[in-house]
Amino acid sequence: MEGFPTGRCCWNGNSCNQMRKIALVTGGSRGIGKAIVDVLSEEFDVYYTYRSTSSEIAKFESKYIHPLKADSHDYEAIQRVVAEILQHGTISILINNAGITKDKTCRNMTKEEWDDVISINLNAAFYYTQACLRPMIDGGWGRIVNISSIIGLSGGFGQSNYAAAKAGLIGFSKSLALELATKNITVNAIAPGYIQTDMTKQIPEGIMTSLLEKIPMHRFGTVTEVASLVRYLVSKDSSYITGQVFNVSGGL
Repeated sequence: MEGFPTGRCCWNGNSCNQMRKIALVTGGSRGIGKAIVDVLSEEFDVYYTYRSTSSEIAKFESKYIHPLKADSHDYEAIQRVVAEILQHGTISILINNAGITKDKTCRNMTKEEWDDVISINLNAAFYYTQACLRPMIDGGWGRIVNISSIIGLSGGFGQSNYAAAKAGLIGFSKSLALELATKNITVNAIAPGYIQTDMTKQIPEGIMTSLLEKIPMHRFGTVTEVASLVRYLVSKDSSYITGQVFNVSGGL
């Protein structure tokens, strides 16, 4: 890969004053993920994964932002991506954000639709986390934030696959937080509600009105509001917060 700044830390966590910590954001090419990359790049050297072949990817790149194409279905591909980044420094911050939806009622859902959503939304978080974990532990500091969903807490009609995956992320976060509590590594989850993204723009007007009536604040959230919470959770100021789930849902 090109564009790696010089003067970064080595694999075992040794550092210099000019070093920026490395952050990895999965699914960072659009929506909430893109906002997280933007915010974190103000302080960290950020790598983000994407699946799309869109030419827009090349526009979302800078001195501190590096796109990496990766298939979140593929365990071996994820190992290779992480190993390549680790050649240039410890991944101190991991944001498991990659996710898809394939909504359908349970009785009509195909095995492929179930497997795809579980694979990308849940399994990939385990794959990325495990690949980053040993060097993060050896480095003596780390922040892991898993992007869940309000649907993982409350369920959603026609979203049994998505709800199962996002609820799984919450259980994963809480268990991992216990395992890493003495390692100077925190693990938290964020459960966004309805956020203004390309996905929500596709909601029919009638359904949109109904959703807004259910939200106490009577508006959708913004990607920046989610990203700002991520920025806090990866900061030194959040060092005593772990194993928690934070709703960004306007009061839902």
